[in-house]
Amino acid sequence: MPLYILDEEISFPHPSHSDKDGLLAIGGDLSAERLLFAYANGIFPWFDEDSPILWWSPDPRMILIPADFKKSKSLAQTIRRGAFEVRFDEDFRSVIKNCAEGGRRDEEGTWITDEMIAAYTALHDLGYAHSVETYMEGKLVGGLYGVSLGKAFFGESMFFLHRDASKVAFAALVERALEWGFHFIDAQQRTEHLRSLGAKAISRSTFLKMLEDALTHPTLTSKW
Repeated sequence: MPLYILDEEISFPHPSHSDKDGLLAIGGDLSAERLLFAYANGIFPWFDEDSPILWWSPDPRMILIPADFKKSKSLAQTIRRGAFEVRFDEDFRSVIKNCAEGGRRDEEGTWITDEMIAAYTALHDLGYAHSVETYMEGKLVGGLYGVSLGKAFFGESMFFLHRDASKVAFAALVERALEWGFHFIDAQQRTEHLRSLGAKAISRSTFLKMLEDALTHPTLTSKW
């Protein structure tokens, strides 16, 4: 498969042109317009500080249908104890910075560069990127962030400074997704941890059809 080089035009080749690993294109920028266009077409950026911007659309794709979420007994007990306070969109900047320091999409190094932090913070300010945070005694101890379009939520990264803090945040996200009728939470890449929570791998073509349907609904851009 050829590697597509992006220019200033806000466009991408069809995701089916990705290589076997899901890499679709290189270059472009992280403007809000390009990022939103990418997510709406099943594409997301993933690169490190030593590489140019890389755009991906893997096949298969890992998603979680909110109703399929498997909450372990221990997690349910933790939530019932009320040790964590959950908030939405209270401190997005701290969440993404903590994810940059500790969150990883693989095991080889951080991929949330300063450029990514600035770009997703801008999306948050526009109402498209959201954070779910967990606090203990008023201190931020875990959370996650992602992008919302229509009835789809694209999970990006999570972090924890205390055991179960990110799991509680994820459970709160699922509860909110159920409440608002979200069709799926996109986990992007396959992991056994996500599978244990009820996520499943689907083909790219199926994902794109589900995404198309999710995008027929309005995006909730107000503070969550």
